[in-house]
Amino acid sequence: MAEGDNKSANLFAHETAQLEEQLQGWGEVILAGDQVVRWEKPWFPGALIGATTLLFMLIYYLDPSVLTGVSCAVMILCLADYLVPTLAPRVFGSNKWTTEQQQRFHEICGNLVKSQHNVGGWWKRLFALKEEKPKMYFLSVISSLVMVAWIGQQVHNLFLTYLIVSFLLLLPGLNQHGIITKYMGMAKREINKLLKQKEKKNE
Repeated sequence: MAEGDNKSANLFAHETAQLEEQLQGWGEVILAGDQVVRWEKPWFPGALIGATTLLFMLIYYLDPSVLTGVSCAVMILCLADYLVPTLAPRVFGSNKWTTEQQQRFHEICGNLVKSQHNVGGWWKRLFALKEEKPKMYFLSVISSLVMVAWIGQQVHNLFLTYLIVSFLLLLPGLNQHGIITKYMGMAKREINKLLKQKEKKNE
C-alpha cells in the first residue's frame, strides 16, 4: 500500500514538474489571473463579470457563424501562445519573481494536475458503472442528457454559455472566501429541519 502511495506521489510530482515547465512562459499571466479569480481585491468580481458580459455582448452583436467563431477562437489562442511567452517577461518582469510567487505557481500547476486526475477518475468510474450496472448507467446517462437537452431548449444557447462561464470564473473566488461553504451549510441545516419536521408528523 505504501509503495503504491509512493508511486502515485512520484507520478504526481513528475506531472506537476512537467506542467510547470510547459507553462513557464505563461507564469506571470497565470499568477495575475490567479489573483483576479481569487478576488484579491474587492473590485475583481465586478471586473470579471463586466469583462465577460462585454465579450458575450460583442458575440451577440456580431452573431458569427459556428465556423467563424471557432476559427476566431483558435486564431486568438494561437496568437496568445506565440505572443504571451515573448511579451509577458517584458511587461511583468520575470526577474522580480519571489519565492512566494514561485510556490504559488507550483500550487496552481499541482491543482491543475489534480483536476486532470479527478476528471480521469470520474471517467473511469462511469465506465466501471457501465460494466457493473449497465441498467443504472443507461438510466443515469439518458436522464442527465434529457435534462440538459430540456434546459438547452428553454434557455438561449449564448445566455446559457454566459451563465456557465461566469459561474466558472467566479467559482475560485467563491471557494476562497468561503461563500459556497457558508450557503451549503445553510442549505443542509434547512434540509435537516424539514426532515425532522417530516419525521415528527409521521410519528
